[in-house]
Amino acid sequence: MQNSNSNLNVILIADIVGDPGIKALSRSIDTVIEKYKPQLIIANGENSASGKGLTEKIAYQFFELGINVITSGNHIWNKKKIFPLLDTNPYILRPLNYPPNVPGHGSCIYEISSNQKIAIINLQGRTFMHSIDCPFRSIDKEIEKIHKKEINSIIIDFHAEATAEKIAMGWYLDGRVSAVIGTHTHVQTADERILPAGTAYITDIGMTGSTNSVIGMDKDVALNRFIKQIPFYYKIGDEGELKFCGVFVSINPDTSQAECIERFRL
Repeated sequence: MQNSNSNLNVILIADIVGDPGIKALSRSIDTVIEKYKPQLIIANGENSASGKGLTEKIAYQFFELGINVITSGNHIWNKKKIFPLLDTNPYILRPLNYPPNVPGHGSCIYEISSNQKIAIINLQGRTFMHSIDCPFRSIDKEIEKIHKKEINSIIIDFHAEATAEKIAMGWYLDGRVSAVIGTHTHVQTADERILPAGTAYITDIGMTGSTNSVIGMDKDVALNRFIKQIPFYYKIGDEGELKFCGVFVSINPDTSQAECIERFRL
């Protein structure tokens, strides 16, 4: 693992699913912090409230555990009481490419030090998901705005279903951002790499939650849904065995290029 002391070290934590995910996060985050010594911790929290959505209480629990920025995705809208906080807290993001006038914002600037800042952008894919605004055109406009603020280090949480759409976004942004990190499918992929122009990429960083489940949900309920084709109400998987997934990225602050990407699963 290449990890320069002068580099910007970032941890991105995979989708936290329900109480098992929060418990796995609480148990393991200190271990990961000790190993990677990050200056920035980002976590996807859209599944933390009973599998769909985020609450104010959980958001502040994440901040107290050391998370600096919370990203999300299509399920951020499931708990409507979070809407006011999306408008007022700059470090809770919803996907950038929703239409105008929806609550919240899709990017933020995080200040590491007085002379070091990094942008975090939350995007959502459209393939097999709701057909919202184009993520490719939306990211072009946002990068232009961020560059005008003289900030070149940018991390993307691309919350998307299709692997092809995520890989395409990685190539589209290679050399223009520091990292493109995929979320949403809850299955960690083994394709982490530094793309030719210096962008760290992985298709999906996985899930933080119940191991004995179907992507975090109770396996018996999931089986019934598939076998009987009846929309049984999902419930969270058991807490018997937990996993904590994510990725570490180290960024050269002078070039804004990634020098290391390493996935982890505890």
